[in-house]
Amino acid sequence: MNIGKIFFAAALCAGISAGDAKESHVKEVFQPLVDEYAIPGAVTVVATKDKILDLSAVGWANVEEQKPMKKNTLFWVASQSKPVTAAAFMTLVDEGKVSPDDPVSKYIPEFSKMMVETPEGLKEAQNPILLRHLLTHFSGLPFAVPAENPTLDLIPLEERVKEYAKWPLASEPGTRGNYSNAGINTIGRVIEVVSGKPYMQFVQERILTPLKMTDTTFIPNKKQLERLAESYKTDEGKTLLIRSRIGQLRYPLDDETRQPVPAGGLFSTAEDMLKFCQMMANKGTFKGKKIMSEEAAETMILGGFGLHYDQQNGTFGHAGAFDTNMTVWLFKDMITIYLVQRDGSWPEKGNEAQKLFNEAAQKTWEKLYKDPGKAAKKGKKK
Repeated sequence: MNIGKIFFAAALCAGISAGDAKESHVKEVFQPLVDEYAIPGAVTVVATKDKILDLSAVGWANVEEQKPMKKNTLFWVASQSKPVTAAAFMTLVDEGKVSPDDPVSKYIPEFSKMMVETPEGLKEAQNPILLRHLLTHFSGLPFAVPAENPTLDLIPLEERVKEYAKWPLASEPGTRGNYSNAGINTIGRVIEVVSGKPYMQFVQERILTPLKMTDTTFIPNKKQLERLAESYKTDEGKTLLIRSRIGQLRYPLDDETRQPVPAGGLFSTAEDMLKFCQMMANKGTFKGKKIMSEEAAETMILGGFGLHYDQQNGTFGHAGAFDTNMTVWLFKDMITIYLVQRDGSWPEKGNEAQKLFNEAAQKTWEKLYKDPGKAAKKGKKK
């Protein structure tokens, strides 16, 4: 028996609830998974573009220390950083300082002559890499380069991006999708060149501060780290939870010499990520404050600038490497935030947690959502 089982059993025998006292469809789903040590814990939100319908914290942020998940528990949200970077970029588009159709080489000369891997060998690219290619993963750039080994936060953004330009492209720009951290990181560097400010400072000023995302950061401080959810993976037998680390980032995580990763370095909370989603759902405005224009927000959503848009289901959002997720439903007023720290896989039932959450979130929304429009029509009939 691993240490996770011991502490779960001790808590249950003592009558200690791993979650919050409030009941919801979400907790009905997650609590049995926690009790069976299939997942360590989760923090979730079901909301509308204006308010929270349900905020649940279930299970443990640290199994070994019996530290419960709380509504303000901090998570590494990884690639959910991409839309935040894209949003910061779009504020510059609004100001007319940059265009998605600009070639990258206009701002970073090292990209002026790129080579492409072909069946016949290396050939010079026929088309320039445009900024929209970086935002939509159609640049041909790789996920990462050797200079980012063993972690992605080793060298300054300017040097990192110059390294990207040295490597041949996997495909002709604009012709094929290839998920690329390097592309979004390059957008981060373009932000620096155009604004004249460090990337982290610009994102703080344009996105995080206006949205009051006070717990969203690339370099969490010691107080925030006390609220960090630990990461867990399964053992070789795929039956036990084992504590792990964030392999893509350098420790200690509060070391201020760590460099920002625009494509995947953010830490955040459920409520903070909700604020970002609500801003996007309200077409660039949050609680009356305009962050970007409606056109810019629609370009991000429909154009896939840092976001995944599912036209068939009418949803947009983004996931993170450790199974975190945020989704906005365009055809109905619903937003869901799902935060866990799953490193690889969990015991079998645990791997179904996000699917079960989506089902529970739908039930919660149907139970708690009140459509002001429908209420007004009903009142008129009377």
